[in-house]
Amino acid sequence: MKRPTLDEIRLWPPTVRVPKAAPAFGISRSHGYKLARSGQFPAKVLQVGDRLLVVTSSIIEALSNSADFTTTQRPTESTEMRQQENI
Repeated sequence: MKRPTLDEIRLWPPTVRVPKAAPAFGISRSHGYKLARSGQFPAKVLQVGDRLLVVTSSIIEALSNSADFTTTQRPTESTEMRQQENI
């Protein structure tokens, strides 16, 4: 899944499932679930029954504070590679 822009994320509902939220941080669905279950997902995660929901406003806040993320542009390839090296 392509990495959404901040403007696209602002149009999301109040909460989204991990597979939708993970690409916003440049991580895979499976790694997103691993981080969410361990309490290390980069945005606020709520457990509702057996579902893990990510709070959209916390995604926006986390990405707004990122120096590598702008409103309408996706991060450069080198930024994504640096982030993957840190995972």
